[in-house]
Amino acid sequence: MPFPRLRYARWLMAVLIAAGILWSHPLWLGLAGAALVHNEAPARAEIAVVLAGGWRGNRILKAAELVREGWVPRALVSGTYYYGWAEPDAAIEFAVRHGFPREWFIALAHSARSTEEEAGIVVQRLRQMGVKRLLLVTSDYHTRRALGCFRRVAPDLEIRAIGAPDPDFPPQWWRSRQGRKTFLLEWMKMVSWRLGI
Repeated sequence: MPFPRLRYARWLMAVLIAAGILWSHPLWLGLAGAALVHNEAPARAEIAVVLAGGWRGNRILKAAELVREGWVPRALVSGTYYYGWAEPDAAIEFAVRHGFPREWFIALAHSARSTEEEAGIVVQRLRQMGVKRLLLVTSDYHTRRALGCFRRVAPDLEIRAIGAPDPDFPPQWWRSRQGRKTFLLEWMKMVSWRLGI
């Protein structure tokens, strides 16, 4: 009987349109973006760990500020290789050009392809150094997943996530194409990490 199906299709369409309107409201969009962020206040620790990425230098500069403010004595800079260059070396050079002493940083280049792989490599190095308390520095939108990865790999370590503001994820991220891409990509990574994919 076509009539009930038509009524059902109209009802479904109305629900989808209403959901789309509600979802596109800035309140819900802001909450969805905020769910990615787990930014904590700094506390004294033995080292800051700067995660790979943050190509604009926001992560390394945030770690340098933490050292300058006395929260940590040094920062371990993690990263992979691009075109034969070690990302940590480029990040440290960037910080030096911004007036921070080179000796504040320790480079840790590796070939990890995910945050969880990176966590395993970094934690191994931290254990060699005898570190028990660290500040995990990454872009603000990456803090929740990064902290989860590190806590899964090293539940015995005291870890605080410190978010570096990222121009790719502004407060009203939905108003820029890059913000929407960053939001979508991080949520996809969050879901796939939770599912173990």
